[in-house]
Amino acid sequence: MACDNPALPRLHVGIDLGGTKIEGIVLDEQQRECFRTRVDTRAGDGYAQVLQRIVGLYRGIAEETGGRPHTLGICTPGSISTKTGLLKNCNATQLNGHPLQADLKAGFARDFALDNDANCFAMAEACGGAGVGFGSVLGLVMGTGVGAGIVIDGKLLGGRHGIAGEWGHMSVDPAGPACYCGRRGCVERYLSGQALESAYLRATGDMPGLAAIVERARGGEGAAAELLDRFLDDFAAAVASVVAVLDPEVIVLGGGLASIEELYADGAARLSRLVFNDAFDTPLVRNRLGNASGVIGAALIGI
Repeated sequence: MACDNPALPRLHVGIDLGGTKIEGIVLDEQQRECFRTRVDTRAGDGYAQVLQRIVGLYRGIAEETGGRPHTLGICTPGSISTKTGLLKNCNATQLNGHPLQADLKAGFARDFALDNDANCFAMAEACGGAGVGFGSVLGLVMGTGVGAGIVIDGKLLGGRHGIAGEWGHMSVDPAGPACYCGRRGCVERYLSGQALESAYLRATGDMPGLAAIVERARGGEGAAAELLDRFLDDFAAAVASVVAVLDPEVIVLGGGLASIEELYADGAARLSRLVFNDAFDTPLVRNRLGNASGVIGAALIGI
């Protein structure tokens, strides 16, 4: 669905399947929130139980709409394989290898759209967040994992195989650390929260959490400062490669690492120096919708 549609004819329901929670939302014709609810994912209970929670959540939301016609979109932490129809690349690993889309269609008894969390993030920010007013939006998510979504003229770019935006699994160092995807030196192995915390643990034997590491870097602690400096260099190099292909009008950052203020000044300056052009003025901005981007994006892609 294009986000520049001035008059949405129906309600829009979105469901965000996360590793710890399943959230649902109803948006009205003007994309205003009417209702929101959530339940625990409890992925450890197994796939069948998670499936039941998603279906039950949707049925409750459908009752809240009072029977009004509505679109439905689902945001997942992984993606559906175009080859097998099974869920893959999901950090809630209990869900991988299952026919989630087919099972949900049977449970819902209706059609819906399904996409990964990075794409939903980009769609939400392009339509109602920091990307509003820009023709091409690159949404970069750096959290537990690393991903990206691309929105051009209000429409998601999915690609032939549905893998457009898999920025986290671009290899930046073939001799780098092994990644679960089977390659080495992936962006995710350098720019995720887990990667930074693990690097600090190796250097110091301590794991105080990402926010504390950043504060220690600002306070001049050597190991933390070195880690933050390397992170900004790695960020600039990785994003410069994407900019060389897409040249987006705006870059919106999401995920837990988007809170690192140094990205928007120092990181942007380092990125500017690496872009293959004599000028680079693309805004690098923080998201506006925060944790709501997944469920809002799900509602916006719905059918």
